[in-house]
Amino acid sequence: MFNIALYEPKIAPNTGNIIRLAANNGCALHLIEPLGFDFEEKKLRRAGLDYHDLANVTQHKNYTAFLQAIKGHRILACTTKGSRSHDKIAYQAGDVLLFGSETEGLPVAVMDSIAPELRLRIPMMPDSRSLNLSNSVAIISYEAWRQLDFSGI
Repeated sequence: MFNIALYEPKIAPNTGNIIRLAANNGCALHLIEPLGFDFEEKKLRRAGLDYHDLANVTQHKNYTAFLQAIKGHRILACTTKGSRSHDKIAYQAGDVLLFGSETEGLPVAVMDSIAPELRLRIPMMPDSRSLNLSNSVAIISYEAWRQLDFSGI
């Protein structure tokens, strides 16, 4: 399946929604610290409902530790600054779908470490700034899974 990675997420309910999403689509979820909330926060638990036990969630102390943990996997930066539409790439099992924080996105240093053709964006109307993080994760992760014929069902 795929790996979803959240770089320093800030909003507990978004992360809770993504935990629920990962439990339902079989993706492993990686949370790169620091987090903008306590992982035990009530809002996070409420958004994730009873899916915490069904999701594969790993926390990493920082981006360097995360890179070590996913070594050998292709990283796709999912960003409004992407040069390629999210549906114009052939996803591979094991790909890492890396998303930035809700307030800052991915840092320049992280973006620069990922080849431009691996920086993906979701098409939006010209005057739109961005989508909600959990919506973006859903759109891209389901497109990736669709391309693999929803393997694992």
